[in-house]
Amino acid sequence: MPYSSRVALREIALLTNPTAGKGRGARFRDAAAERLRGAGVTVRTLEGRDADEALDLARGVVAEGVDALVLCGGDGMVHLGIQAVAGTGTPIGLVPAGTGNDVARYFDVPRKDPVAAAERLLASSSRTVDLARSGTKYFVTVLAAGFDAVVNERANKMTWPKGQMRYNIATLAELRTFEPLPYTLELDGETRTLDAMLVAVGNGPSFGGGLRITEGAILDDGLLDVVVIKPMSKPGLIRTYPKLFKGTHVTHPAYEHHRVRTVTVAAPGIVSYADGERFGPLPLTVECAAGALTVLA
Repeated sequence: MPYSSRVALREIALLTNPTAGKGRGARFRDAAAERLRGAGVTVRTLEGRDADEALDLARGVVAEGVDALVLCGGDGMVHLGIQAVAGTGTPIGLVPAGTGNDVARYFDVPRKDPVAAAERLLASSSRTVDLARSGTKYFVTVLAAGFDAVVNERANKMTWPKGQMRYNIATLAELRTFEPLPYTLELDGETRTLDAMLVAVGNGPSFGGGLRITEGAILDDGLLDVVVIKPMSKPGLIRTYPKLFKGTHVTHPAYEHHRVRTVTVAAPGIVSYADGERFGPLPLTVECAAGALTVLA
């Protein structure tokens, strides 16, 4: 993994989703900012009234030349932040305060202690990693484009329960009616048609709070990991689901894995999700944007 020398932080922008993690966002922001200011760092706290305003604020401070854009929230906040920094060389930092925090897992950033996360920022080197890009939009973790995307749609409409249990309940609810989908995939120019339960495109190995669907994905190899789960029984899917947390589903006969630079995914009626956020309806073409992101890690 490529590392640079230690980064000297003089001025950072701290962009926060204050409602992340049942209100942890605001508390974690304040704790992290106090530690950073105590170390002599100038901290500009930013908070948009909505995602569009937050992105405008992020792009503004990146253009002004802050040393880093630090993101306090969950993977959705990271997703927003990378749209502002991709390809610019401005690093992001992480103060995890969300539910899943998969990006923080990738970089072993403390997920429950904002002061410890701030200490990492003060002591860290930068690491350059890949992003996945579709058109002008980027993602860090995994694009869900099948059963997992349908589950995300349902979970986002639910107000109870919170956290991982909401996704577990949404999974069981969607299983009642879900049938395999007809996909057309173009993998580095090679076209395949097949039926599958889901197709996932991974820049990193996990999404949804540690579900390691694209187990083995490497953040800086210049490649995307495309996982296909071919048709399987609903009881089989229920039995396999817990294996996703350990990445041991890779031995299942319905599992298929490809490493590519570019993939096009098409299937009827699916709205894809990436970094836990609504990303766009299929078909989509996704390519690896090698070395597009710098992370203080």
